[in-house]
Amino acid sequence: MKPIPVVFHIWKLQIHTYGIGLAITFWVAYRYFDRRLRKWGYPTSWLTGAFVWIIVAAVVGARFMHVVSNWSAYAPDPIQVFAIWQGGLSSFGGLLFAIPTGLVVAHRRCPELHLIDALDLVSPVLMAGWALGRLLGPQLMVRGGGHPTTAWFGMYYADQVGKRLPVPIFQAFDSFVIFLVLLWIERHLAERPKGFVLAVTACLWGLARYLEEHLWLSYPGHLGSALVQDTGLALCGAGLLAAVALWLNRRRLPTAPAPLPTQQRGEGDVEGTEPAPSTVPLGGEAAAR
Repeated sequence: MKPIPVVFHIWKLQIHTYGIGLAITFWVAYRYFDRRLRKWGYPTSWLTGAFVWIIVAAVVGARFMHVVSNWSAYAPDPIQVFAIWQGGLSSFGGLLFAIPTGLVVAHRRCPELHLIDALDLVSPVLMAGWALGRLLGPQLMVRGGGHPTTAWFGMYYADQVGKRLPVPIFQAFDSFVIFLVLLWIERHLAERPKGFVLAVTACLWGLARYLEEHLWLSYPGHLGSALVQDTGLALCGAGLLAAVALWLNRRRLPTAPAPLPTQQRGEGDVEGTEPAPSTVPLGGEAAAR
């Protein structure tokens, strides 16, 4: 299979396939988060403006961390730092910048959406977005493949010699599996404590990022690769400890809110108004707080 074109032209306008893929991913993530907010009874009129800030923070953070981790490649020609259309984004950098930005904006514009509830709600969105983004981002960019391979499933990528492991496809698959696990938890563990979905996400995704980098992407002595692996293991360990602690103490902790019945969803978002107090999703002991 020949490499997928990474650039095409519409008249004199040069279009990068990678950028289109990321734009589609952000749009899908926005629509899915909007749907989840409505499902749990929160207003969504604030989300469009907030999402613009989240996207900017994610792209800036992802590029910043990638450049810092691979500075030796950019030092001879620093102007390439801005050539984002050629790829080079750090997932951890994107999260490091985007999540705090999103939480700050959400707190200001939707104060009834508590911090831990927001993180639980957005965790499946992040996994769904990551899965789609791998297929529509790195899979379509320059140097998007992993280690060289002679296996039948190897693929050719632009600016890489020979067949490569289709790592973006592997990443999309394991992220989608994590996404399904999170949906299963929401559906079948109704008495879970707040923060449990977030903790499981951190554990599973951190482990996945470590294994992906260690098995398919890493090269000896590469600082960025070592940082990804170390961060992945740290995230996995922290998530595992948090998940175990939350579950063992679930009877003493506030339980996660349940989604609203279908007929009540979206009622509080008419013309940007907030939901009525009876529909604000506060679960367990937190209902009195």
